[in-house]
Amino acid sequence: MNDADVSKQIQQMVRFIRQEAEEKANEISVSAEEEFNIEKLQLVEAEKKKIRQEYEKKEKQVEIRKKIEYSMQLNASRIKVLQAQDDVVNAMKESASKDLLNVSHDHHVYKRLLKDLIVQSLVRLKEPGVLLRCRKEDLHLVESVLDSAKEEYASKVNVHPPEIIVDDVHLPPGPSHHHGFFHHHAEAHGPFCSGGVVIASRDGKIVFENTLDARLDVAFNKKLPEIRKWLFGQVAA
Repeated sequence: MNDADVSKQIQQMVRFIRQEAEEKANEISVSAEEEFNIEKLQLVEAEKKKIRQEYEKKEKQVEIRKKIEYSMQLNASRIKVLQAQDDVVNAMKESASKDLLNVSHDHHVYKRLLKDLIVQSLVRLKEPGVLLRCRKEDLHLVESVLDSAKEEYASKVNVHPPEIIVDDVHLPPGPSHHHGFFHHHAEAHGPFCSGGVVIASRDGKIVFENTLDARLDVAFNKKLPEIRKWLFGQVAA
């Protein structure tokens, strides 16, 4: 083999090696590109998933906030309704309290009422001796019906007439006519009594408050569910 043949053979070998190297480099490049694209796709998908999860989380938080705000607004509305209902009920009771002041104006009717209240109180206590307290302005009316009240009580329960001592300490007077009923309440000048009596056992352990104001409180509280139903229907609380 001469030098030309050897040179030619070497060149062929070089071309073959170079071709193989280029093919291998191309394969490596394609493989690297594919791996890069796969990894890039995975990163993009992971980021998309993270964004979706974050969005869903924020969406849930917004929904929860909406529910909380709605619940708070609903409760606030209910409280306003209940407050408005209470205002109406209290105004009605206030009006009834004001009307109580007129009861003692008719002395003939009020005198009979005082007697009935005393008899009722004696029946409740069933004591042989009691202490009676009334308003100073009612003192003469109370004293005028004491004997007949004692006799009526004794006849009702078949006992001896009880001993009734009228206390030197009196119940508070009615609101000043000069200031007026509502002014009196607004200024809170002190307790007042629209009429009636308070009777206690001698030892003070049993007390029966039978004033007009106490009777109004008892009657009003007893009838409150009916009053609310009458005023507000089924929505009454």
